[in-house]
Amino acid sequence: MTTLPQHPPEGTGRTRPSAAVARAARALAAAGVGPARVEAELLAAYVLGVPRGRLALADDLDDAQLTRLDELVGRRAGREPLQHLTGRAGFRHLELAVGPGVFVPRPETELLAGWGVEQGRGRSEPLVVDLCSGTGAVALAVAQELPGARVIAVERSSAALAWLRRNAAERAAAGDRPIEVVEADVTVPDLLADLVGRVDVLLCNPPYVPVEVVVPPEVAAHDPAEAVFGGVDGLAVIRPVIGRAAALLRPGGVIGVEHDDTHGVAVPALFASDGRFEAVTEHPDLTGRPRYATASRRADGQHTASGPAWQTDSS
Repeated sequence: MTTLPQHPPEGTGRTRPSAAVARAARALAAAGVGPARVEAELLAAYVLGVPRGRLALADDLDDAQLTRLDELVGRRAGREPLQHLTGRAGFRHLELAVGPGVFVPRPETELLAGWGVEQGRGRSEPLVVDLCSGTGAVALAVAQELPGARVIAVERSSAALAWLRRNAAERAAAGDRPIEVVEADVTVPDLLADLVGRVDVLLCNPPYVPVEVVVPPEVAAHDPAEAVFGGVDGLAVIRPVIGRAAALLRPGGVIGVEHDDTHGVAVPALFASDGRFEAVTEHPDLTGRPRYATASRRADGQHTASGPAWQTDSS
């Protein structure tokens, strides 16, 4: 258990943000939470109700605010996710509502969403499908950045759907083009049967961690297991998604699937062995680890006996 340094007794005045942040950062660092300074600043800014970038200009914390900050720092030191404490998660140009029951979107998934946006920019009124949508991060980012797109988000978890619908309503109220939310299991053979051969861009951030992998406490205790683990090899959801994508995509349509960093060969191989895809490419994350694979539905709409080779995008 992490013990915070005692703050000044009540009635002794207010505490400057810089002092409160330094104190919080020491407690987080002692608990092994990092980057401690960044997280301390985010929590202090949340308590003060200001953007992190304006923290230095904020008013001093009163006793009640300092006590509130202590409480949040203690919970974060206990490995409760930062995003659960603030109720928000940043994703590309969005701030999304998050909390218990839904997977917190990660920065690496912004790369997949960005790839999807770029693919959609070259198409007239593209139809974009986001499978395993969770908070709606990918779908809502695409809808914001491609206002001409029709975007469909698919999710099966009732808990996650509540967050997805909340975020979709918030973004629609803010002026983004509304997305369509579909409650469905992405592994069923007849998924989105009315869209067969019509989808331009299909994106998916599925559960992909092999079940035996030990994950951080924030993930193990707070992210839904069904959104994290993908069977013994981590590919239990990816396999049917690739198969169904081949049916949903129009000739020349594209798919991007995020995967575990141990899947840099396995997922491209699944695309290649299917026989209905070409231009199979593996993409790294910002640390250089394999992170997502992309492919294009064969332009002739055909199925080859042996799949194409794939390449690695090292950019």
